[in-house]
Amino acid sequence: MKLAIEIGALRPDNLAITTEWVRHADRLGVALAFSAEAWWSDAATPLAYLADKTTNIRLATGIMQVTARTPAMAAMTALTLHDLSGGRFILGLGASGPQVVEGLHGVPYRMPLTRLRETVEICRLIFGGQRVRYDGKVFKLPLPDSEGKALRIAHEAARIPIYLATLGPAALRYTGAAADGWLGTSFSPDHAGAHLDFIREGAASAGRTLADIDLCVSVRVEIGDDVDAMVARRKAGVAFNMGGMGSATTNFYNEAFRRAGFDEDARAIQSLWLAGKRDEAERRVPDAMVTAFQALGTRDMVKDRLRRYAAAGINTLKLGLDSAPQGPKRFALLEEIVDLVKDIR
Repeated sequence: MKLAIEIGALRPDNLAITTEWVRHADRLGVALAFSAEAWWSDAATPLAYLADKTTNIRLATGIMQVTARTPAMAAMTALTLHDLSGGRFILGLGASGPQVVEGLHGVPYRMPLTRLRETVEICRLIFGGQRVRYDGKVFKLPLPDSEGKALRIAHEAARIPIYLATLGPAALRYTGAAADGWLGTSFSPDHAGAHLDFIREGAASAGRTLADIDLCVSVRVEIGDDVDAMVARRKAGVAFNMGGMGSATTNFYNEAFRRAGFDEDARAIQSLWLAGKRDEAERRVPDAMVTAFQALGTRDMVKDRLRRYAAAGINTLKLGLDSAPQGPKRFALLEEIVDLVKDIR
């Protein structure tokens, strides 16, 4: 089983320790490092900086938002990072959600899956060294009735893997049909079918199997003896995902938990959150909505949970290690997890 780490935003006050964090993971043989962009930082710039500081670890966007840039700009950024990293770059893409897309970027959140699919197709045209001609529902290149010209990017063809962050059934099917990797969240190995059934369907429709896709999922890991305290600390985050990570009508995280068998709980938590009753929403989170989706507890408990991810077919674990402060304690936790997964296949 491969491991991945999260980078977080690079700032002047954490630049040195974050750089050493990624270098430490590189020395340990961790496979990937992901940078994100939500409402704090773009995903590309940190990787450009870290490409010069690392040797083997693959550098990935987790994710670039497809509404924040044109497909051509996403592709050119990917090609630049491919060059700077010596071919270690992975392009992670996602549609984000209406709160960020419409609130921050001022782009209507319409046809998000179509936009994602067309972005992937245009990026692959560019990666393949082809002249950019595309007639889609969202993108038409060159722009009709304009002075635009069908251009070819001045870069040789390059093989850049594309990973997709998807949660809804239709988007999961598309991931199975087209992506090199899946960036999964709200995933439980105990309820793997809530995501993987749709990816499997999409893969089969394209003559592929799950073995053709790097199934990479996020998992929060905390090792210790006070399991009750760990679970209690995590409930606020679950409540936020159920109620705050989307609108009343569009919340992909909430929908994923509902598909996994927590329909009544997810709806009730969302209702409390949207009513401004956030403390009540947190108290409404059952323990299972934490323990089934994360890896918490003693060393043996965590190892057993990680084995369950492998048994469910997951290839790569994107570790969330916020239980340890950035610095020596987080470095040590990563070392312990690397040791735990040595004999997990």
